Amino acid sequence: MNRTATRTTTLDDVSKAIIEQLQFDGRRSYAEIGKVVGLSEAAVRQRVQKLTETGVLQIVAVTDPMQLGFFRQAMIGIRCTGDTRSIAESIAALSETDYVVHTAGSFDILVEVICEDDDEFIELLNSKIRSLPGVTSTETFVYLKLHKQFYNWGTR
Repeated sequence: MNRTATRTTTLDDVSKAIIEQLQFDGRRSYAEIGKVVGLSEAAVRQRVQKLTETGVLQIVAVTDPMQLGFFRQAMIGIRCTGDTRSIAESIAALSETDYVVHTAGSFDILVEVICEDDDEFIELLNSKIRSLPGVTSTETFVYLKLHKQFYNWGTR
């Protein structure tokens, strides 16, 4: 999902309520949501489709990487020279990355990676990230234990 500070969408209270229902349970039926928000099943379906098409909403299954055999997760802070956009695009194309963001501060780019093991992580770091033209340094923050990961912050 591509987000920028200049693009915003104004949502009415009903659309916000639909989003909050889906954040609580993404498998909730349109009929159940309709009862809560006061719309028909078809009207909820249309709103969800519009929210999805405009990029306001994604409905995805969130997995636990550890349960699927990915035992190394880390956040990598990257310092760069030159055009950080092209570096970020190159990193975003890597299958091991699930989060890539430009930042202001001591790092130019932050990248979350998920690997099967430390050998795959070392290969990713040395052969695919540090070797990119413009990458000057990296700092790795290895995840030891995930304490919280929720996507139900609601709407404003």
